[in-house]
Amino acid sequence: MVQKTKGSIQWVIDSQNKKNTQVGIHLIADFWYGKIIEKEKEIKQILIGAVKKANCLPLEIAIHKFEPQGITGVILLEESHISIHTWPEKNFVAVDIYTCGDKAMPEMALDFLKKEFQPQKIKIKRVQRGII
Repeated sequence: MVQKTKGSIQWVIDSQNKKNTQVGIHLIADFWYGKIIEKEKEIKQILIGAVKKANCLPLEIAIHKFEPQGITGVILLEESHISIHTWPEKNFVAVDIYTCGDKAMPEMALDFLKKEFQPQKIKIKRVQRGII
């Protein structure tokens, strides 16, 4: 059962106790030895694609290119955020997907990002946020 809140975000509700069981899902992923993307436009398109797969609503995008290398891209969502941070010198990409609401599908966004970056090694941590 779900309960509507401001902004039409719905929280997962424990039907027996009528309490929130969690606020959101936070996926933290480390991608090693895959495709390193250093173009701001390409990172923006990847973030937009991940948001579509997650069934979320984008609010704002911020992308910063570091010198001599590395890029950070963050897309704020009505349901929270998705971020990508690259370290080309280490062949490493850090991914952060935090979503709330019963319609968000963070795992679909993660699958999309795996296909885009094609890492040879992946470490994923799944955290349930705000558990009572």
